[in-house]
Formats: sequence, structure tokens, C-alpha cells
Amino acid sequence: MQDGNGRVYDMLSKSQISLLTSLQHKKFRREHGLFMVEGYKSITEFIHSGYHIHTLYHTPDIASKLLNLSRKINYQEISLNDLQKISALKNPADAIATVKIPQWGDLNHKTLKNKFSLVLDGVQDPGNLGTIIRTADWFGITNIICSEDTVDAYNPKVVQATMGSLARVNIVYTNLAGLISAAKLPVFGTLLNGDNIYTTNFGTEGLLIMGNEGNGIRPDIQPLVTKAITIPRIGKAESLNVAIATAICCSQLSAKSFK
Repeated sequence: MQDGNGRVYDMLSKSQISLLTSLQHKKFRREHGLFMVEGYKSITEFIHSGYHIHTLYHTPDIASKLLNLSRKINYQEISLNDLQKISALKNPADAIATVKIPQWGDLNHKTLKNKFSLVLDGVQDPGNLGTIIRTADWFGITNIICSEDTVDAYNPKVVQATMGSLARVNIVYTNLAGLISAAKLPVFGTLLNGDNIYTTNFGTEGLLIMGNEGNGIRPDIQPLVTKAITIPRIGKAESLNVAIATAICCSQLSAKSFK
């Protein structure tokens, strides 16, 4: 189709629009094995990672910017109107990519050894998970192990909040009790009665468990914690946001690298 400025682009069919908008829901992401990434900058992060880009939809305005990205990608130039129809954002970006959901291998003692990995027990808020993924990327933590009821990492709100960091972090959903027991590593858990995080010796490897926003680490996981830690409260705030608490903990885990 040609617009009033003489630019030619493809019109998305109703079935294409239906499929793409369905990816905003976990059921259909799993069914099709795809999730969506919005915005040129975030898309380039995935192009330069191990993820496989299925299709990149873009407006004519940024076609020239895409020329040097990759010749292996299926590009589809569409109208701004169609881009708005498939976007999960109120103010859509200039490009949207469908990306294949990776099949991560099983994590075990060997793959977790000599490093720190995050364990998320029932984190529900997409913004929190997105911020945690971005924080992990900042501190060089490449594995995040999630309980099966943690929010889906490929939820559009999570993907957007990671600002491209999802491309560099492995996300695995599993039964936490089984994995933690088999890992045979130090297990640090954020609990109210834990030791001061600022005086804790974390060593060089282990699992760091962060709990649900309202309930913390669930009771059946707490006995698996070998070292309870806490961020000491100086003021009067009742609690810390889980993403903020994770950032503080990750900062302490990495502090040994600068000593």
C-alpha cells in the first residue's frame, strides 16, 4: 500500500494483527513460542545476543536505520496505524520485533558453581521483575531462577522494564525446592531476622533468594536458607520494594570485586 507521501508499506492482515496482539498474553506466547520487544534500542540488544529474531515490524521512517542491523532478519515495513494496533504501549515506539522464546538448558551444580545466581520466590509485579533483570545485568549476574508462580519474564511490561537487559540474562522457571536442594551451594535468603548484609561474608558463590512482594520467602523454602540476611532499617519505613532490596543485595555481592 502507498501513503500520501508516496511511501510503500505492507498492510497487516486481520489474522496477523490477531496473532501479534495475542502475544500480550502468556498462554499465546507459550503456544506460538514468541514474545514481543518494542523500540529500536531494545531490539538491537536482542539482535546482538543469542536470541533469534522472528520478524521485525517497522515504520518507513526508520527503514534506513535498520539497514546495518542484520541481513538474516525478516523485515516488514508497516504503517504507523498498524504498528499502533499491535503495540502494547500507549505511545508505541518506531519498531516492534517478535522474538523466539529460548529453551534454556537445566541449571545444575556445575552450571551454578563459582558464581552468584538470583532466585525469585513468587515475585508478581512485572515492573519489579523487569527492574530485577536490569539490575542483575548491571552487576554481571547471568542466571535468574524463578518459581513457577513468578510473573512471566516475557510479559510485555517486564520486557519493556528490562530496557534490553533480558537479552543478556538467562531466566529459568522451575520447582525451587528441588533445584536449591540439588545445587549444593550456600543459600542466602532475605529474612527479617537475618544477619546484617553489610557485615556478611558472601564468599564467591551461592544462591540469593528474594521473596514475594507481600509475603517474602514462602515457609517451605525458608528451611533451605543456609544464611539468613537482612538490610538493616535505620528509618521508619515498613518495608523495601523487592527490586530495590535486590539491587542493594547485588551491590553487596559484588563489593568483594572492588576490595
